[in-house]
Amino acid sequence: MVRVIKLSATEDHPNFSSHLLPLDIELYQHGNSLPEGKKDPEFKKKPELALSLIDKTIERGYKPGIVLIDSGYGNNTTFLLNLDIRKLNYLGGIAKNIKITINKEKNIASMRIDKFAESLSEDAFTEVILNLDKPKKVWVTTKEVEISTFKEKRIVAIVMNAATFSEATDIDYFITNVSPDIVTPEWIVSTYSQRNWVEVFYREVKGWLGLKEYQVRSKRSLKRHFILVFCAYTFILWHKLTGGLRRRWANKPLNTFPEALEAFRTAMSFRFIEWLNQNQNVFAAYKASCGFVWA
Repeated sequence: MVRVIKLSATEDHPNFSSHLLPLDIELYQHGNSLPEGKKDPEFKKKPELALSLIDKTIERGYKPGIVLIDSGYGNNTTFLLNLDIRKLNYLGGIAKNIKITINKEKNIASMRIDKFAESLSEDAFTEVILNLDKPKKVWVTTKEVEISTFKEKRIVAIVMNAATFSEATDIDYFITNVSPDIVTPEWIVSTYSQRNWVEVFYREVKGWLGLKEYQVRSKRSLKRHFILVFCAYTFILWHKLTGGLRRRWANKPLNTFPEALEAFRTAMSFRFIEWLNQNQNVFAAYKASCGFVWA
């Protein structure tokens, strides 16, 4: 199976403050799809691919403001240390069994982060309203702790869907290397919620631009297909947010991606018909070269 690892960023345009655009792509190949398995020179683990994408962005002169990662990367100490070496801030999910050490008034306690969460009282959490498609209420606490694999302290956060650990049915754990002066419960949820735009991106390119509708198998062909989809998505989103399609092809607000796409298709249909009326002989000759008769 081939999976996509994508590095994305927001454009320096006021309308792009909460939209995610694809920058680069690399394909992940399972070891069993390669001749020599995981020993094959072509095999690379996902964290390696992610770092290569980050390095590519930095080489272009673009430094991510913050790297947002799921627990698959947040639990990878080597990956996080490499972000530290690159002097990049990050906020990522971590597993509930991560062991932390807390220094509380010279009383040092080491425990799993979920056990630490369970020991906290309701007063330790701050209620935060998370604004996604629908407002969502969560309870958050942050703590500066020591973790054996890091030389310096890190801030961990616990985010629950209830005021107490015993009532919560959804609990997430996070780690960040951002300065304690910046990290607040509100900052944690508002910053990490930006990852939601990854899901929006996949929903739109799969539903409207055919990201998963390909009939090719080679790595080169797959990469070309994904890049074309990424370019189309960026093109449509740019015109949607800057009002480009409304200047001639719509007389109503284009509030959704499908509406912007339909306006673009209308424009392309009009321009093709306009060209066809002036170049029927060219089009007929092309069809004839393919073995068809057009009339």
